[in-house]
Amino acid sequence: MDIIKGHIAHFPLATATPDADLSIMRDGALVIEGEDIIAMGHANDMVAAYPHAHIHDHSGKWLIPGLIDSHVHYPQTESIAYYGEQLLDWLKKATFPTEQKFADETHARAIAEVFVSQLFRHGTTTALVYSSVHKHACEAIFQAATRYNMALIAGKVCMDRHCPPALQDTAESAQQDSAALIERWHNKGRNLYALTPRFAPTSSAQQLKRLGELAQQYPDVFVQTHLSENKDEIDWVASLYPDADNYLDVYDRAGLVRHRSVFGHALHLSESEWQCLADRDATIAFCPSSNLFLGSGLFDLQRAKRAKVPVTLATDVGAGTGFSMLKTYADGYKVSQLQQAPLSPREGFYMATQSPAAAYNLAQDIGNLNPGSKADIVVLDPQCDELTRLRLGDMAEFDDCWFALSILGTERAVAETWVAGQAVYSRDN
Repeated sequence: MDIIKGHIAHFPLATATPDADLSIMRDGALVIEGEDIIAMGHANDMVAAYPHAHIHDHSGKWLIPGLIDSHVHYPQTESIAYYGEQLLDWLKKATFPTEQKFADETHARAIAEVFVSQLFRHGTTTALVYSSVHKHACEAIFQAATRYNMALIAGKVCMDRHCPPALQDTAESAQQDSAALIERWHNKGRNLYALTPRFAPTSSAQQLKRLGELAQQYPDVFVQTHLSENKDEIDWVASLYPDADNYLDVYDRAGLVRHRSVFGHALHLSESEWQCLADRDATIAFCPSSNLFLGSGLFDLQRAKRAKVPVTLATDVGAGTGFSMLKTYADGYKVSQLQQAPLSPREGFYMATQSPAAAYNLAQDIGNLNPGSKADIVVLDPQCDELTRLRLGDMAEFDDCWFALSILGTERAVAETWVAGQAVYSRDN
């Protein structure tokens, strides 16, 4: 049994008003038994109630739920920060050459380990992960996550056209491989599967139809793909699918727009697409760092709120410029500032924790620090270096800490990361 002492910040419940519903407890403590949080309270009370527990004293630091990255590509770990292209050229010059390396199973396993290590180093304990087209690469990321008992949602990318021949599967093989991976990994331990057509241009209508059949056969699996990221991409989709009403309709006709469908980007949507997302209870993964890096556009968060479409934050590594969800929030703040509707610290924190947990029907396990949830915990240090010590005093409010660390902090702001009751990363070790 362990007790972690520190200030506590989390959202106990899903909410439409995160600025009002953040729960704060100064000088608190979390009690961990096995994989789970079993109690929360003031530090003195918890120490008295559990006198034999091992104490981890992080007084003055903040205990928050493990962060959730809703859209990230693990094969692109080594192509991050590739210079100067927009989406379609960037795929050809950076993404596809890197992903071809994953034909080598040993390489896939090595990058999977680096990827998971980077997540923990930056305080991310759950991610929606795109693998490569290779079945064994998807196996490798699930194996890496399983070693840490990490909650991971991942899927084999499916592409049967408009990509290098070495990265093509077929409609039939995509369905067969995805079904085999579902049977092996979905709901096994903390693993969950996501059907993963890369995006409409690289999947034929037949391939999308086959994946839609799996979505119907396995109603609790996830669907993850890209939507309306780039205007040239949208025009390309219109030329490839002339009978579809719009980009989203391509996926909808295949049965891929539903609860637990997570669409990356969604920058340039029509009114009917907003309505379809809302009607189907689908989710958007807001990827501000990537959108800025590739010059794709500015996500309209206020429009998403009016449509009542759930929005989560995501790094989108490797077009995204780092693994930090704090830095991702900082870019989201800048995007929203350009639209005269700044994203508040509490709302940004919500979009990286309880919002995705609730949208994905996983809030019983992740996204919060409620007793009964898995002990996925991050220790944030508001005075991690000289500048943050100068900026943030001993009694700074959580909102100010989260915001300042998102702008000023590096991964050194993450002092520890815990997954399922075990410390998997410590800055000082």
